[in-house]
Amino acid sequence: MSRLTKILTYSKKIANSILFGKKISDIEIPKTFNEKDTEYIFSNLFNSSKVNERKKLKESIDKNAAWKHIEKSIFRSKRKKSYWKYAVAASIALLISISIIFLKKEQTSNSTLVKSNILIGSDKATLTLEDGTKIALTNTSGYNDNNIKSNGKEIIYKKREVKPKSEIKYNYLTIPRGGQFAVLLPDSTKVWLNSESQLKYPTQFIEGETRTVTLIYGEAYFDVSPASKNNGDQFKVISDSNEVTVLGTEFNIKAYNNEDIVYTTLVEGKVIVNGLNNSLQPNQQSLYNKKSKQIVVKPIDAEFETSWRKGLFRFKGKPLKEIVIVLSRWYNVDISFNNEKIKNIKFTGTLSRNQQLESILSSIKDTGFINDYKIEENNIEIK
Repeated sequence: MSRLTKILTYSKKIANSILFGKKISDIEIPKTFNEKDTEYIFSNLFNSSKVNERKKLKESIDKNAAWKHIEKSIFRSKRKKSYWKYAVAASIALLISISIIFLKKEQTSNSTLVKSNILIGSDKATLTLEDGTKIALTNTSGYNDNNIKSNGKEIIYKKREVKPKSEIKYNYLTIPRGGQFAVLLPDSTKVWLNSESQLKYPTQFIEGETRTVTLIYGEAYFDVSPASKNNGDQFKVISDSNEVTVLGTEFNIKAYNNEDIVYTTLVEGKVIVNGLNNSLQPNQQSLYNKKSKQIVVKPIDAEFETSWRKGLFRFKGKPLKEIVIVLSRWYNVDISFNNEKIKNIKFTGTLSRNQQLESILSSIKDTGFINDYKIEENNIEIK
């Protein structure tokens, strides 16, 4: 199925649901869209020249006249009923698309802006070697030394033979606020680290021993090389009293210092969290309370929880107070409220992490749930 056919088919489904009065809780990208489709859609949504073209189109549409034409069309003969049903569907889908596009794109704002230099997050990290040497890694500089090299987006460790009972040497990869980076471990396990995160890991794994890494704090997505390719050695992740034993492949752990809950989300395969009797299944999430030491498991949409790895913010019924925490880490800003009531307003939507922060704030303001916002350097007040 071509990309255009996928988009048109999904648009018809959305519009038909509206026409027949069915409830649509969320308008989401369907699973039929693969990662390349998603990248294509969002690159077109956020391309400035295409946005300007859509803006001109939007301004040229006489909505009242168009709707009257559609209304007349609805009541034509039964022979043409099916045709016009899809015409209406396509029209509604187009209007929905235009609305979503302009809700999420850069808009001019009357909000207060006082000398701001807020940058979009980028690939950057600090590598701490076993002797304490610190190396700055950025998307504009590489690094190459012995069995370690970096291309500016990830750091790669080459596998070397290590004798049993050898001393284990550890490196640390620290991601600041406003940063992200990845590491390919010597066993071919890949770890993506989100903003304000730190990972401790051995420079080489020893055969016959459990491959153990520690997420000191923050958020990380793991694509684990299976035990079958590593002499049967298991893989384990420790994070703030939370221990995850990996039985197979992809999962996400969020364990920030200022949050009471450690979240483990399974994407593929199986993991056991803190000795639970049953392993997590895909699209399940464990919530470990650091204070009470209690753990619960709930169903979750793993695509939402791990969208940051694909360059997206995806929120589903998430309170504004939680959204601003995510934004503050990625844009390296401090966000406060002068109205406590708006903290718990819930939002659902998808945005690009390559978007300017002011564009996102403007979109939130346009919903009518907040009155205004003020930006002064790296401090933002939501009113």
